[in-house]
Amino acid sequence: MFRISQLLKTFHDDLPANKAHKMPGPVVIWNLIRRCNLRCQHCYSTSLDIDFKDELSTEQVKATIDDLKVAQVPVLIFSGGEPLLRPDIYEITAYAKAKGFYVALSTNGTLINEDNIAQIKAADYQYVGISIDGLEAFHDDFRRQKGCFQESMKAIDLCKAAGIKIGMRLCLTRDNFADLPKVLDLMEEKKVDKFYLSHLNYSGRGKRSAENDAMFKMTKSAMEMLYQRAWSHITQGIETDFVTGNNDADGPFLLQWVEREFGDKYPERMANLKQRLINWGGNSSGINVANIDNTGTIHPDTYWWGHPIGNVKSEKFSEVWKNTQDPLMLGFRQQPRPVKGRCGECQYLAICGGNTRTRAFAQTGDVWAEDPGCYLTDAEIGVKSKQQQGDDIPFLAV
Repeated sequence: MFRISQLLKTFHDDLPANKAHKMPGPVVIWNLIRRCNLRCQHCYSTSLDIDFKDELSTEQVKATIDDLKVAQVPVLIFSGGEPLLRPDIYEITAYAKAKGFYVALSTNGTLINEDNIAQIKAADYQYVGISIDGLEAFHDDFRRQKGCFQESMKAIDLCKAAGIKIGMRLCLTRDNFADLPKVLDLMEEKKVDKFYLSHLNYSGRGKRSAENDAMFKMTKSAMEMLYQRAWSHITQGIETDFVTGNNDADGPFLLQWVEREFGDKYPERMANLKQRLINWGGNSSGINVANIDNTGTIHPDTYWWGHPIGNVKSEKFSEVWKNTQDPLMLGFRQQPRPVKGRCGECQYLAICGGNTRTRAFAQTGDVWAEDPGCYLTDAEIGVKSKQQQGDDIPFLAV
């Protein structure tokens, strides 16, 4: 996760860069259930409104929570499917809270209503993230259920009234880019605490097309929008948190944006910001983030569901995570990672960590190939272009 507001606030307040901090254990994103009441177009877990086989029982979940404490996991994010469809969600939450975990809930919001808002409040989630994919027409179409936008808006209002820290989560696409400014306005209007923008993994082969170039330009515009909005809130003293995920090029791009906007005015602050970004280190799949799916299978993160490294039904997460000799996991933990092409030559490798490996694997079959989803140009990352090298081999497009 890339913390825009946190980084910009340290720049605004002229704070020195702290030493790099090694997390004792990974943040665990836990898909407690695969069942969902919606059929969203971008769902990575391919959830449906049916019961799925072999899901963890309540006792298996609790035993795993005990072991996650041994693994020094600091944060549990309960996700799905739709986690509120698990009848034992509050029992599981209470058990995790009693063990001292920071517990967040990731939901589509449609099941939050007057009947359960008191239970959600009592569960004492540190954060409830509700997915909002655009304005009403787009959101309802994208999530394939008319009226779900208004249900999610009502959930935000109920959570705010109950004093629950609430966030809006948006997955950026070509189709909802035009809605982004008004969604950010809606965030301000409803005094939402946090905004999370997730970059969508596009796949496909071939040369960088005009359509994909347009997507990269939209991504840059969207990121500049978030940077500007976050900076505006900081200067106004508004306490909000803007974060992104799934494209670690956001780090180098933030550095370039700050340099362009404030480099002349605050040149002495740039070194601290750059060091903070290096300390962040970019993509943390297999290091600072892990995933457990609904059947108990352990993955390097939520986008590696095709790559199991163990299962909590028969193995301890703490042992698997610490002692794995899985080649992909060993590569994730290598510093620097063995990335190739543009990523290997990039001047910002220490900041982004080689970006999202799932895109490279999906398009080339090589986990360590250059990330085709990086929206920065060769010139922006300090890489000599293929044309400059006299090489006409095309690079992959997203």
